[in-house]
Amino acid sequence: MIRVVLVDDQTLVRQGIRGLLELLPDIEVAGEACDGAEALEKVPQLRPDVLLLDIRMPRLDGIAVLEALRQADALPPTLILTTFDDSDAAIAAIRAGARGLMLKDVSLESLAGAIRALADNRTAFQPAMTESLIAAIQRGPSASPDDEAGDALTAREKEVLHLICAGYSNREIAELLAIAEGTTKNHVSNLLLKLDARDRTRAALKALQQGHLG
Repeated sequence: MIRVVLVDDQTLVRQGIRGLLELLPDIEVAGEACDGAEALEKVPQLRPDVLLLDIRMPRLDGIAVLEALRQADALPPTLILTTFDDSDAAIAAIRAGARGLMLKDVSLESLAGAIRALADNRTAFQPAMTESLIAAIQRGPSASPDDEAGDALTAREKEVLHLICAGYSNREIAELLAIAEGTTKNHVSNLLLKLDARDRTRAALKALQQGHLG
């Protein structure tokens, strides 16, 4: 059973999402919070497998919640749910530790898939938002000289990088590329080194920033 905590300042939204998730046999809503301040109280207590978090909320917004939970070493895998296709806020959320982004009008099937992906230590980005993020980052400042190490990516590493950004696990990448899982792990390790990234989420973000997914 995947335990989630739902944080949104709109009661009807929380009730609607809870009602949908209750239809699923493997996902349980362990708690709710109506704003960011309440989230900081409940999330460390409930310790959910996945946090569903709105960005725009009173008292503390989603970005502040992410940063505070991360500093307290209490940040679970977090899926941002928003009604706004706000690229700047989405980028800030990723930098603050979010592992997925989706609009609130997403289907139950897609939402459930994203929750399962995060619970399995993967990422989940809605395709429409990924395209928006890429466009926003490409409009931003170009990569600094410190980022040039990423230019040395091989063709295979770029294939693996695309699949990481799509949320695939090492095993799934190995199956798709018809290579050994150990080989996939080596490619991922090389990517983290070349992109100077501590984990897969930061590697995906740097890949977007440096234009490796174009």
